[in-house]
Amino acid sequence: MDVRSLIALDPASAAPPFEQVRSQVMDAVSSGALVAGSRMPTVRRLADDLGLAPGTVARAYRELEASGFIETRGRNGSFVSPQGDAAVQQAQRAATAFAEQIRSLNLDVDQALALVSAALRA
Repeated sequence: MDVRSLIALDPASAAPPFEQVRSQVMDAVSSGALVAGSRMPTVRRLADDLGLAPGTVARAYRELEASGFIETRGRNGSFVSPQGDAAVQQAQRAATAFAEQIRSLNLDVDQALALVSAALRA
């Protein structure tokens, strides 16, 4: 899911915009709406989409990275970090790699899920 569709800024809120972005991304990660490995929009792109200054979004990203919700991979961009214990984090990484492979093979979701179900039963 695209993070931009998950963020709704409230201009009447007492919370500053960077905090609204930060908390809504954290909520989306915690609820599973954003999964590990999801690519975050660039700071400039999200700032443009939300009508914010790039520095505001950059601050939210810095705080999200400091709290372990996203990781920045240099010029490759920012991505949602795996959450939970070590086993869950490893499973999230494996699921992300699997999803990338399925997309590159042009298989649909139902085919991919059938393959996973069969592999787990084997």
